[in-house]
Amino acid sequence: MNLTLESTLSLVDLEIRQDKKHYIVEDNHTGEFYEMPKVCIDAIELIKNGKGLAEIEQILKTSYPNEDVEIIPFVEQLVEFGLVKEIDGKIVTTSQKNKSPNAFNWISANFASFFFNKISNKIYLFLLFINIGFILLHPELLPHYQDIFIFDSMIANMLTYTGISLILILIHEFGHILAIRSYNLPTKLDIGNRLFLIVFETDLTPAWKLAPRQRNPLYFAGMSFEQVILFIAFSLTLLIGDSNPLLFGLLGIIIFDIFVKTIYQFSFFMKTDIYFIIENITGSYNLMESGKNYLSKWLPFIKQDTTTTIYKDELSAIRLYSVFYVIGMVLITCLFALYFLPQMIAIFAHIWKYLWTPSSPYFWDAIVLLGLSILMIGLLIYAKFRSIRDRAA
Repeated sequence: MNLTLESTLSLVDLEIRQDKKHYIVEDNHTGEFYEMPKVCIDAIELIKNGKGLAEIEQILKTSYPNEDVEIIPFVEQLVEFGLVKEIDGKIVTTSQKNKSPNAFNWISANFASFFFNKISNKIYLFLLFINIGFILLHPELLPHYQDIFIFDSMIANMLTYTGISLILILIHEFGHILAIRSYNLPTKLDIGNRLFLIVFETDLTPAWKLAPRQRNPLYFAGMSFEQVILFIAFSLTLLIGDSNPLLFGLLGIIIFDIFVKTIYQFSFFMKTDIYFIIENITGSYNLMESGKNYLSKWLPFIKQDTTTTIYKDELSAIRLYSVFYVIGMVLITCLFALYFLPQMIAIFAHIWKYLWTPSSPYFWDAIVLLGLSILMIGLLIYAKFRSIRDRAA
């Protein structure tokens, strides 16, 4: 479709909200959100008022003499986003996404508010500091990689750990679901992957409707529920000791799982809950992409993101984030070396030892464990393929 300075436009139904540094533009049809600076918002308002592109460009150049104003590339981007309905009276055909299904609308806002309100949010934060105090006062509570091996049967160990971990993951995600439902906003639950881990992901996109200060509890919600469980596990461990070996072992698995996932949240080279909190506090919503572009000057294995715009007022936040980005890479490497690698070695040593001894009671243990390992690898490949496909789409 021919687009010139003489063109006139009409836009789809948009809602604009001021954020910390810039503005959030919502497409009310698709539920998609876009961050834009003030000059872009003024351009949108002038388009809504029926101004032609030539007039809009001249007005903006006068209002923003220090900005490089080019209205045609901006409108082309609006078309790409699916925000333009008509150009010169002709309908613009775009492939637009449908709004996310409201899978959890059966959870009432009143019920969800019981778990997430001004008082409960302070309690969750208080428990976080209490749990840190537990570890400082009782270093023996720190988990060891062998904590997940509480039975002689490795398959029993893996099924127990997988079952507990799955329950804790669902509790974590249910925290996010309750938090966003407390504002009566829709959400859904997807499956994805982070590095070599399969994860469930709660869609918190509608949280952009909220003020920045209201979004942080939503991002911290999963960890909030985990802090309650960790507090209980620490307390019971100190109370009963190893007088009940089975319960002691199960508590050890719970502590190990939450501890590792909490450290994992501070791997800033991935978009974890903590990453979104930092992003929300700074008001810079492309910290990862901008940080990678900044670090690519010194770390050639990091690919640049050419689609990301870096605003001048974000440079200090980007430099600071870049430091934490590198720290996160070191942190996940240590986590892998201290916990995951020794566990993998122990598991595959068990498989190798008993796979060749059919007379052993642990032969089928090794067979089933090998099958589960193949299944997990298959799920990871599927999640990775789906992620690549979604990015391509």
